[in-house]
Amino acid sequence: MTYYLKEITRIKNNCFFNQGQIDTVIGTRHFINNNYDKELNLNLLSHIRFTSKFHLIRLYKRYYGQTPGQYLIGRRLEKAKDLLREGQSVTGTCFDIGFESPSSFSTLFKSKFGLTPTEFQKRAIFTKSDKQEF
Repeated sequence: MTYYLKEITRIKNNCFFNQGQIDTVIGTRHFINNNYDKELNLNLLSHIRFTSKFHLIRLYKRYYGQTPGQYLIGRRLEKAKDLLREGQSVTGTCFDIGFESPSSFSTLFKSKFGLTPTEFQKRAIFTKSDKQEF
């Protein structure tokens, strides 16, 4: 059982719930996970789940503690770490994960991880080379 499934089960047991709402937020999360590198916005997500964007935000925040937009940015940034560790360029990583501007990508990356993408990549490569020597 995954962490998220355990959390949903816990929420079901502790709160009044509606299976349709749970299906909506889980479906939205799956869609984001499968399409994080594409241009996603709240209008598209709400259209896919046949709900209003304001209702989707409320539901998502109730069940996951963050908005779909916050989750999307976090998902993209986590994927960026993987690509940077593999040696992909910062600009290439930026566009591959769905950001439109390298400067906004760098700003968000630094605010979340405390390092610029370039600094993160240098440290990751340095750490990787140290491990290979042993």
